[in-house]
Amino acid sequence: MSAPRQLSTVPAVAADGLRVVVDGGILRITIDRPGRMNALDLAHMTALGDVLEGAAADPAVRVVVLSGAGAAFCTGADLAAAATAGGRAASPEVVMDSANRVIRAIVDLPIPVIAQVGGAAVGIGASIALAADLTYAAEDAYLLLAFVNVGLMPDGGSSALIAASIGRARATRMALLGERLPADRAADEGLIAGVLAADDLAAHVDAVAARLARGPRRAVALTKQALTATTLTELDPALVREKAGQTELLQSPDFAEGVTAMLTKRAPNFGS
Repeated sequence: MSAPRQLSTVPAVAADGLRVVVDGGILRITIDRPGRMNALDLAHMTALGDVLEGAAADPAVRVVVLSGAGAAFCTGADLAAAATAGGRAASPEVVMDSANRVIRAIVDLPIPVIAQVGGAAVGIGASIALAADLTYAAEDAYLLLAFVNVGLMPDGGSSALIAASIGRARATRMALLGERLPADRAADEGLIAGVLAADDLAAHVDAVAARLARGPRRAVALTKQALTATTLTELDPALVREKAGQTELLQSPDFAEGVTAMLTKRAPNFGS
């Protein structure tokens, strides 16, 4: 194997906690914040958007692989960091724009995006995983729309991404009950591409990525574009609705109570 060659348009490390390497036409982006279970704050979400948009402009990149270091893929927004930011916290509109930018970048990329999900994919982490063209998960992985548990609504396009794959009834169950969906059930219901033993996941993703990297770039791009146009007609309207709803909810008493309850490890007492 040739030595890894870094992207000409994207730094090797976009931010502390985000690793970026390209080799053999495969761009590997690893969320590397294991101490925070790969939760994303605004800086890391912005950096992820920068990397993905940079990949779209680099003809040397033919496939993107998204993964997380350690025991999780991504456990969503870093609510603990936001809670301690006080007056320095970004506005809800800025936070939502940053998250939506990442989802649009994944979907709009003219090359395939593979999500390699080990462990938890929660909140916006689940949305990122499901926005990918091919999502493979370890047997012990799970998806969780945890938004309702802290007084929020699904975002990251998940209200469209999930319903487009598994239908309204099952999408509603995930969104309103806020329960874990194990990887094997997610695969059985058609939400992800496949489930592998944890020890086999990386090798399988590597093989799929290498196969795609050898494929005809333009044909792959037009195929992805056609499938997206057919199946995700509601994604952009969903992102707009989610931004409006989440901007309201991020400023609500229920969200404040939900975050406090989460940080103090007690059941929330929602009053509204």
